[in-house]
Amino acid sequence: MPPAPLPLSGKSGRTADSPITYFINKALENPGLISFAAGLVDEGSLPAAEVGAAAAELLGDPQAARAALQYGSTQGLPSLREKVLHHVCAADGVRPAGLNLSADDVVLTTGSQQLLYLLGETLFDPGDIVVTEAPSYFVYHSLLQSKGAQVLSVPMDDGGMDLDALEELLAHLDRSGESGRVKLIYTVDYFQNPTGLTLAADRRPRLVELARKYSRKHRILILEDSAYRELRYDGPDLPSVKKFDGGNEYVVYASTFSKPLAPGLKTGYALLPKDLVAPVLHLKSNHDFGSTNLAQHLIDRLVASGAFARHVEDLRAVYRHKRDVMLRSLEDEFGDCPGVRWTVPAGGLYVWLTFPDEVDTGPGGQLVPAALDAGVLYVPGEFGHVPDEAGRVPKTEARLSFGVADPARIAEGVRRFRTAYGRVREGTAKELVGV
Repeated sequence: MPPAPLPLSGKSGRTADSPITYFINKALENPGLISFAAGLVDEGSLPAAEVGAAAAELLGDPQAARAALQYGSTQGLPSLREKVLHHVCAADGVRPAGLNLSADDVVLTTGSQQLLYLLGETLFDPGDIVVTEAPSYFVYHSLLQSKGAQVLSVPMDDGGMDLDALEELLAHLDRSGESGRVKLIYTVDYFQNPTGLTLAADRRPRLVELARKYSRKHRILILEDSAYRELRYDGPDLPSVKKFDGGNEYVVYASTFSKPLAPGLKTGYALLPKDLVAPVLHLKSNHDFGSTNLAQHLIDRLVASGAFARHVEDLRAVYRHKRDVMLRSLEDEFGDCPGVRWTVPAGGLYVWLTFPDEVDTGPGGQLVPAALDAGVLYVPGEFGHVPDEAGRVPKTEARLSFGVADPARIAEGVRRFRTAYGRVREGTAKELVGV
């Protein structure tokens, strides 16, 4: 007789595996595949020597070593919180006091993903509304689904989130009496995952004004996910959305040391409105009583010594070259393909492709198996979208990441991708003429 079923929670039932898992497993199963799928970092540039030197120095000092090997605080190492605060404010050219910020408003987390999860636990009840870009970071969509939140999206253009469309949506929700369910506006505003697009400078203050304007029944927060800010290859650094939140009331600034330093140190951070800090920390204490203390001490030393800043500069050169190789390869291979276009990111790890309407890039379409046969992986663009009222999502887009593969394999991977695309186009043409 089989055992009785487990009494799983409603939240467990709403939580599904991430769609990227399949593609990561495919890459692990077949090392010959060139993976443009997972947004992992360049392995050869990981700062092993710098981290090793910091660890030797730290552990060579008995008093410092004992402090690093002991439990830390739930909020995180005070000296690193202070450095994070000044790092962000220096990038924006402001003093912390000018944004009503102090190190008490900084929380260190186990990667930025834990911060996203903690905010979800703090803010959302089933049925609450979160507004995102379309497309957006699909792992966050999975988290929102787990929380029972409803995701509404607004389109993007070359300047990032379309704020006219956002205002139209917020006004509609206000007129229909649903604005009380709107809790959060989510944006990946630097070199977005998945498109590589950046929120334009003139839209940043307006985004804060829209949140303030439609905060009629309660405050609508903006979650500014700045995970890729340091990975900038062209042009000046743009001011954060947080810079325009002078009272520290509307914007959560979230980022991470995973992308610009090392994901193995698994440390993220957030600058929070003052009245959000305690609720987040209460939940974090239920999670772990504080993220890994040793990693925080190591990062603190890397920032203090200047090793972190030097590594970021080196990393920019590595990724700039890899991005340029991918863009040149796309031009060489797809430049003569009508209807195929792609973004030209000024930073980050992603290029976003759009194909003609008859090419289905989704997991059930023709291009995924053709690409696998050709020896290359990509992420179907539909994962970044939420279905419309008819249950439809765009099926002609793809995300390519240049983070992992070396330049030679990037060029070869794009060549393989073009081969796969050619086979799909050939098959589509035969179907159209009835062959």
